[in-house]
Amino acid sequence: MGLKIQHFVTIVTFIVFFSCKDSKIELSKIRGKEVLIDSVLANNAQIEDFVTPYRNRVNEVLDSTLAFAPFTISKSDGELNTTAGNLMADVVLSEANPIYKSRTGNNIDFVLLNHGGIRSIISKGTISSRTAYEVMPFENTIVVAELSGKSVQEMVNYLRDSGRAHPVAGLQIILDAQNNVKSVKVQGKPLNDTETYHVATSNYLLNGGDRMGFFKDAVNSVNTDYLIRNAMIDYFKKVDTVAPKVDDRFIKLKN
Repeated sequence: MGLKIQHFVTIVTFIVFFSCKDSKIELSKIRGKEVLIDSVLANNAQIEDFVTPYRNRVNEVLDSTLAFAPFTISKSDGELNTTAGNLMADVVLSEANPIYKSRTGNNIDFVLLNHGGIRSIISKGTISSRTAYEVMPFENTIVVAELSGKSVQEMVNYLRDSGRAHPVAGLQIILDAQNNVKSVKVQGKPLNDTETYHVATSNYLLNGGDRMGFFKDAVNSVNTDYLIRNAMIDYFKKVDTVAPKVDDRFIKLKN
């Protein structure tokens, strides 16, 4: 009996020893299968039952009324500034400035966003969180760059030559009939080449998006980690009616 137990222990020891040795595992074959996601694909009832409560809750939050638009807000209803662009820039200025000031002690002087970043109109009627997702589907955060007056002048020339209604707030640019820059004001004061300005924009533009190369000369920059979309939602929660106007913040004189 003792001999059998000894043999058993010896055999188990060898098995454990060899099973513990490192073995090289190599990939021998890859198989792929194309699964078409279309109306023919049948729903999985178990998965659907699990997801439905979450989907319903998300839709409830996204579609809850936050504010009201008395007319359609669009990025194409003005030549050099638009209702949608003015709204976006004004929202960034009002919502991001308290955050920036609390961190740095400085105020945001003005805002520059890009026309192409506005992805949808805001239809007349109720405004919800879903509206903000439609207008700004990107995960762009608000950053504030410190630019010299010289760099701001380069920015103004870019805006003049772009021929697009890039959203601005806190900044006024007036062009003459020949497309020359007639005046530039920041917070109502003439642009000063010797000043340093705190310019709120998106992380996309700070990194040179839309060929805004002047941001590369920023003396410093602060990322607020505040999504532009979330700033919109926070703004909508505070107001009853959203009614931006095309104004004189960026215009070209006729004569």
